[in-house]
Amino acid sequence: MNVQDLHRRAVEEFDRRVQALTEAMWDRETPCCPGWKVRTLVNHLVNENMWTPPIMHGSTVEEVGDRFDGDLLGDDPKGVWERSSKEAVAAVQEDGAMERTVHLSFGDVPGREYTMQLFADHLVHAWDLAGAIEADGRLDPELVEACAEWFESVEELYRSSGAVGERADVPEGADAQTHLLARFGRSA
Repeated sequence: MNVQDLHRRAVEEFDRRVQALTEAMWDRETPCCPGWKVRTLVNHLVNENMWTPPIMHGSTVEEVGDRFDGDLLGDDPKGVWERSSKEAVAAVQEDGAMERTVHLSFGDVPGREYTMQLFADHLVHAWDLAGAIEADGRLDPELVEACAEWFESVEELYRSSGAVGERADVPEGADAQTHLLARFGRSA
């Protein structure tokens, strides 16, 4: 499957949950990280979205610096989410973006690899957000399959760096989504 399409579709998965948010939901706890509220989770992905264009255009982590630190949502959290996600998707969709070298904190990688990381984060956090707001947590099965296939080769690296928690237990007969979420440390 096309990596650019995977990213766009995962952003859309997260966006569906953002669009369902009411004012009363922004302070709800999320299942992903202790102490994270819905606002924290959405801010995290806005941060990631805002990093995407400069990183995809060749900036280093040092050059981007701390300009995207702190609360990015302000008084218009949904609007900020929408603008940042459109800009991130546009940067990923550019011709040649997957072949570019991007400069991440741990080294240089092809744009394709960076985009897969973004894809996985948006997809898994779509489930987190759904759980926090009691929305439909079913993820697109094609996206689940693509994420599981990619994560196979990087899972231990992610776990050893602390990017994901320990694998959660999976009940017998669990579906592919439950297995994927468990690999990211979530109990579905």
